[in-house]
Amino acid sequence: MNDGRKLLAEMNDRSREVFRRVVETYLDSGDPVGSRTLTRSMNEKISAATIRNVMQDLEYLGLLGSPHVSAGRIPTQLGLRMFVDGLLEVGDLNSDDREKIDATLGTNERDVGTMLDRVGSALSGLTQGASLVLAPKHEAPIRHIEFVSLGHDRALVVLVHADGHVENRVFTPPPGQTPSSMREAANFLNALAEGKTLTDLRGAIEAEIGKRRRELDVLAQDLVTSGLAVWENEGESYERLIVRGRANLLAEEGQTEDLDRIRTLFDDLERKRDIAEFLELTEEGEGVRIFIGSENKLFSLSGSSLVVSPYMNADRKIIGAVGVIGPTRLNYGRIVPIVDYTAQLVGRLLSDRG
Repeated sequence: MNDGRKLLAEMNDRSREVFRRVVETYLDSGDPVGSRTLTRSMNEKISAATIRNVMQDLEYLGLLGSPHVSAGRIPTQLGLRMFVDGLLEVGDLNSDDREKIDATLGTNERDVGTMLDRVGSALSGLTQGASLVLAPKHEAPIRHIEFVSLGHDRALVVLVHADGHVENRVFTPPPGQTPSSMREAANFLNALAEGKTLTDLRGAIEAEIGKRRRELDVLAQDLVTSGLAVWENEGESYERLIVRGRANLLAEEGQTEDLDRIRTLFDDLERKRDIAEFLELTEEGEGVRIFIGSENKLFSLSGSSLVVSPYMNADRKIIGAVGVIGPTRLNYGRIVPIVDYTAQLVGRLLSDRG
């Protein structure tokens, strides 16, 4: 049992209700919550003085904090975590939200990237946060690989997949490459690649180079390694990341005190690499996950929350993720079912496309 759940289990009914009311009121208004506000909403008649004592106890436990000199309290990160894990009531997706998501995805858009871009726009519009969509890797078997020289320090590696999808990337080849070494490298890879996806091929290359080191020219060995490395090192993950609704983050803040944090977050969203790598952690488990504040493991997200869910293909393999970033004062009860439904719908649509 984590610290938050242990504290929750040890709290009496009155403390638990005061805590829940403070958090729900704060998430709704964004303002510190005072004892007089709570006297009007409690299930039992309790004096403001009694509520103040309970709130002081909750502050001592690290669940509530007092911003500035305000008499009101707001939940701490530990308090939000405890609320989300133990008290959050997640309702069903409301019909308006469902219709808007369905309308976005019901366009029979043939291009997956365009479809996922529309998903991101819908998510940011519905939640008033910034949306993140991690697109699936292209995992069709490879039909053909070719290296093309573009000059002494530039080359192109072209991958043709069995489903007709073509990818090409420019990279810097090892020095001294010749037309002969490029042909040899391509022949080596094509003999190895037949019927394999790029992921499968990566695993086979190193072992095969080790076995056939004497047959394969040194230049060709270097080219094989550096040519396929562009898919790993030149940002494959963050090129798969679609970000929409950045402006919503600025609208949420209103005050200048957190603008530096938001600007840093914008920079990260532009660079994408760290956030894409973080999103790929969601590929380790099913279901919606909520990361609050510094739990994000990303410095600039320390004052933000991320609600994220992976989506799966027809084989129940996780292939991507959808999520929403916003202030820690998110309407979690509404956003969790939106993210969950969107992830399931994206998975179904991609499965239907084969």
